[in-house]
Formats: sequence, structure tokens, C-alpha cells
Amino acid sequence: MSKATKRKHVVKEIREDLNIPTESQSIVRIVASKGNNLHEASSPGGGNYLVSMPTKYRKNIWIKRGDYVLVEPIPEGDKVKAEIVKILTKEHIKFYRLRNCWPQEFEKGSKRVERDEDEDLFINTNRRPENHDTTETESDTSSEASDSD
Repeated sequence: MSKATKRKHVVKEIREDLNIPTESQSIVRIVASKGNNLHEASSPGGGNYLVSMPTKYRKNIWIKRGDYVLVEPIPEGDKVKAEIVKILTKEHIKFYRLRNCWPQEFEKGSKRVERDEDEDLFINTNRRPENHDTTETESDTSSEASDSD
């Protein structure tokens, strides 16, 4: 499977999967990136611990400080306590609020998500947006016209 096809399926899975968390899963907020696909997360109770990014999301999905994720605990983990199951989008947060699954401790911080309508999870801001200008074609035709004179 090519990278583009894999990315398409991963993004589709994240956007369409609106399931309520199970008993073992919990919603946490990303506090910092620690490298090597490890992120420090803050639980609703206030404890901080490391969570790992699963292989299918690596190099396909980017998360940043303040994002919310759904994690499942790893029983054998000493330093890394949980693994990310789902990266939550604005639609997930709205759905969880309607179902009363959203932690009350995150109510203050999640107001930011409602205000950022232009911001999307899958936009890579490290790349310059492509501009399709017609100025290059116009300048090419004008230079050809001047060469023929």
C-alpha cells in the first residue's frame, strides 16, 4: 500500500469513528511531545504520564500541545502508561459532550476547540501552501514576444 493510500485510510478512520469510550479507555490532553513518538499526557485527575503513538499514526497524523486523545492503559508499562487509540477532533468532542462522556475537568480548556473553526488537525503548517499563479505563464509569453521583436 502506498503512503498516500495508507494516509487516506487512517484519516478516514479517525474522522468517521464516533464510538463512546470503553471502561478501560480514558480521554487525556497532550501536554508535551517527548520525542520517539512519545507524548506527555495529563489525565482528568491531574496526573501526568507518557503515552505512545501507535505505528499506524506515525508520519500520518500530527498532534500538538493541547490536543485531546483517547488512550488505553498498557498493563506492562513502567514509563509509558498508555497507548493512543484515537486522536479526537472537534466532532468527537461535540459527540462526547452530547453523550456526557466528556470529563468535567477539561471543560475550561476545550472552549478553545470551539473557537478555532479554521484550524484543522491534518494541515501541516511546516510546508508552504502551493500557489498556482498565472504570472509565470504571462511573463513567459511576454518575454517570448520581446524576443521575436
